[in-house]
Amino acid sequence: MTHGNALTSFMPVLLGLVGSQASIRGGVVSQIEDRWQPTFWTGDRWGQAESLASQAVADDQFVTADGFAGLSVSVTPGADMATSAARGSGSGVTGAVTGDLGSGQDILPGVGSDAIVLSIDGKPADSDTLKMLATALGRFLWLQRNHQNDARRLWQTSKMLQHAAVWQQLDSDEKLLASMADCACEVLNCERATIFLWDKRTKKLIGRPAIGIEGGVLEVEDNAGIVGEALHSGSPRWWSAGGTDEGRVNRRIDQAQNFTTRSLLAVPMVNSRDQVIGVFEGINARPGDHRNESFDAADVRTLTELAMHASIAIDSYRTRTDLTETRDRLVEQAAQSKPLIGNHHSIQEIRRNATKVAPTDLSVLVLGSNGTGKEVLAQHIHYQSERRNGPFVAVNCAALVETLLESELFGHEKGAFTDASDTRVGKFELANGGTLFLDEVGDMSAGGQAKLLRVLEEKVVVRVGGSRPIPVDVRVIAATNQPLQELISAKRFREDLFFRLNVVSLTLPPLSHRGDDVMELAEHFLADFCRQIGRAVPTFAASARDAMLSHDWPGNVRELRNTVERICYLTTTDVIEASDLMMSPSAMQASTVVPAMDDVDGNLNSATREFQIQHIERLIASCGGNMTEAAGKLGLHRSNLYRKMRQLGMPTSS
Repeated sequence: MTHGNALTSFMPVLLGLVGSQASIRGGVVSQIEDRWQPTFWTGDRWGQAESLASQAVADDQFVTADGFAGLSVSVTPGADMATSAARGSGSGVTGAVTGDLGSGQDILPGVGSDAIVLSIDGKPADSDTLKMLATALGRFLWLQRNHQNDARRLWQTSKMLQHAAVWQQLDSDEKLLASMADCACEVLNCERATIFLWDKRTKKLIGRPAIGIEGGVLEVEDNAGIVGEALHSGSPRWWSAGGTDEGRVNRRIDQAQNFTTRSLLAVPMVNSRDQVIGVFEGINARPGDHRNESFDAADVRTLTELAMHASIAIDSYRTRTDLTETRDRLVEQAAQSKPLIGNHHSIQEIRRNATKVAPTDLSVLVLGSNGTGKEVLAQHIHYQSERRNGPFVAVNCAALVETLLESELFGHEKGAFTDASDTRVGKFELANGGTLFLDEVGDMSAGGQAKLLRVLEEKVVVRVGGSRPIPVDVRVIAATNQPLQELISAKRFREDLFFRLNVVSLTLPPLSHRGDDVMELAEHFLADFCRQIGRAVPTFAASARDAMLSHDWPGNVRELRNTVERICYLTTTDVIEASDLMMSPSAMQASTVVPAMDDVDGNLNSATREFQIQHIERLIASCGGNMTEAAGKLGLHRSNLYRKMRQLGMPTSS
């Protein structure tokens, strides 16, 4: 409600107190923008009303002229309200602001002043009557203005919170600062706003957005002008044209922008760690119900609150940026640590196909013997894809017994079964937004295959013991060393699941078929392990190279890696000879070699365990890494072989 509208609604009621039979001329005359004018009048207009009102306010006493009386109106609360207001005047932001405004030149006048000018029955109203009316009107205007302020503050707070919610989603500092400036212009009702961020190293304040400045960026010394005062004092500063302190404003900036600064408000920006990070500036207040063309104390409170929200948002943006940069750096390091090494034509072809398929979400089936690097290839595809910033989750399907497979892949709710003491998130949920690598998928049970197929088709999981479908966005890469076509013919693998997984097929050759790649891989592993333990990288002698190139590597790349790791830790010379390799016997030799029992005096259980480990290792090597074949020769099911290997502390991953 405007000032005039408020008086129009209240004054008839107030004048009714004078008496219904009285003849009344007069009303309220107000000073608005240095001009006196009637804001409410009843009866014939009197041309001297403005002059009498001006005199009444200037003299602050009862005055009369030409049958009229005038008295200034003090906009104040009643005694009870004044006591309540006094209790809260020094609290919160208001106390901080009013205590830090600086010299008297910073304190601006309000909208104006009011006076009652009244004639009753052709005579000046008596002083007691006019004083009673002025007091009542003052209390009404105080309540009305407070109501307006409360409504305005509520609107401003709502707007600030709306903008602050958007700031958390913006992906550039330029957009962020521009949105903050727009918000300030809206809630302060001013022409422009600028955020100055403090560069302590250069002692500069970097202001953006800077309209009319080349590049949209304004740099000033951190001790210059009003923004410098606000920064170093830690308190708000404001200014209006027409005073004796014109030197506080840099008119050269105005000239560069073809702009005229008429009023200015600057408040410091403080982050959550109580560190001053800059200054928030509003420029050229527009006139409104609560003020003229100057900023006032209400605006200081508003911009102080806005600066708080802005500081939090800037801190949050900087944290997000740092985390994003760290994540990208770590992703790049991870990608570089999982290269697809080799120049053999088969590896080159796989590398080309992997590069083609990586940007897509096509399912990939990786085939190859144990130890050929199926998981490395899966990671290579992941780190080249758009999902590189998402998780890469690997699951060894052969190591999961039927009863645990569903819980492992899809998760379970608390109390779903006897041991479910807590809710557990499954591998599909963990891989959401990234890649799920299903190793040894050919060993999955029939029931597990059916459930996996449903998830791949519907792209939702339901935890064990739960009923809520959970959407998942996962790229699946599967791997196996088994002949899936033969398993399909034997009804041991679902054909529909095979077609779902086998959109793109990549087959890794055995290491023995890759020629000189053996030495390239060996030198890569050697440099990597030496870097980890901080030793100089030795070189391979010709004898070592010949031995490594002639070895058939039944354990494939994994065996080569283990051999190089052993060399790195157990040799101390700068040149590695063939005798340093300590390689396992070849597959042909493994079937005739009797395991050595060096620890003849050792504990029987320890000796038995060592024999079992050596026997299983040599049997797997003799089968070319085929775990199903090795398990058959041992008289075990494949899953039982994995269980035995885990009991013995042997590695089970591909």
